[in-house]
Amino acid sequence: MHTVRTKRVYQPAEAGDGFRVLVDRVWPRGISKAKAAVDLWMPEIGPSTALRTWFGHDPERWEVFRRRYRDELDQRRDLLEALRAHGRDGPLTLVYSARDERHNQAVVIRDVLDPSGAA
Repeated sequence: MHTVRTKRVYQPAEAGDGFRVLVDRVWPRGISKAKAAVDLWMPEIGPSTALRTWFGHDPERWEVFRRRYRDELDQRRDLLEALRAHGRDGPLTLVYSARDERHNQAVVIRDVLDPSGAA
């Protein structure tokens, strides 16, 4: 598998991004499909509404969120395999809308897909 990156949807797309997948359950506010420049939107891989609401991007809840979200991802192995398939041919960029670049679902997905690159 090639490099798995994470990037905010509000940052410009770059050629080095490779295949871009939006991993938010809800489409980002104020972003057109053209500006998002994603190859695929995979809302069903995002955290459940209940988990997302509970987390609220609170860094103090990060470790519990990571554990709970990984448990949810264990039930979505088909979606993870689809992402792996997209990453076999070149870079894969997981696109998200959260402001916090260190505490969001794309980071968890990246770490599941590429444990060797986990921070």
